[in-house]
Amino acid sequence: MLLTGCPDKQSAGPQDSGIAPAAAPDANLPPEATAFTLRYQLNDAGLEPIAMTVDERPSIESTSVLELRSSRPLRNYRIRLFDEADRAMISDDSVEESADGVVYRITLPNPLKSGHRYTLVADAQTGASFTDDLGRELEDLRFEFQVAGEKEKPAPPPAKKKRR
Repeated sequence: MLLTGCPDKQSAGPQDSGIAPAAAPDANLPPEATAFTLRYQLNDAGLEPIAMTVDERPSIESTSVLELRSSRPLRNYRIRLFDEADRAMISDDSVEESADGVVYRITLPNPLKSGHRYTLVADAQTGASFTDDLGRELEDLRFEFQVAGEKEKPAPPPAKKKRR
């Protein structure tokens, strides 16, 4: 939104208040690239950030709530969580969209399993790409993380009754 003063009134010039005028933002600078941050809910209900690095797979505590934020509004996107077998996780998702970006919250019916890998994916809902509010195409986001702890061993199958 651009606010302008009344064009009929002329300013008498800057008045000396002892405060230097703020520098105007440079209109020639390109807008910042769209950034993403990921957080998860701790047991005490606080949200902890997850370092989104490409070099390593971070380890987090078991949680049932993940929150992905974008620094700009998004268009034609979908966000999903996959388990290590590349199956989409069942979740109750909610989204808040504003001029400041998107807050996408994934609420799982059960906490993530310790020792397992998960992948958060943000990609296009339809077509080949999704965009930010300026129409810039964004690369698909694939972010892997692991839940801390030992992998739970599956329960052995029930013993079969011997027939005589």
